Amino acid sequence: MHEAKTTLSQLVEQVENGEEVILARSGKPVARVVAIRNAGRRALGQWRGQVRMSDDFDAPLPDAELAAWLGEQA
Repeated sequence: MHEAKTTLSQLVEQVENGEEVILARSGKPVARVVAIRNAGRRALGQWRGQVRMSDDFDAPLPDAELAAWLGEQA
């Protein structure tokens, strides 16, 4: 673990290059460091026809409900 603390930037560089880094404490593996996968671009319209918004979605909230959202008392 001490080595990981002193060489963190080098370990991150290894991970960026596609390597997997195992961190150990007293010779026992305790963590695996891997690169974050790129999720890629989301397709526009992928939820079309699957999500419905009510007609009054953007209507003003009743005063009591608005106060509750704002942490106030009505």
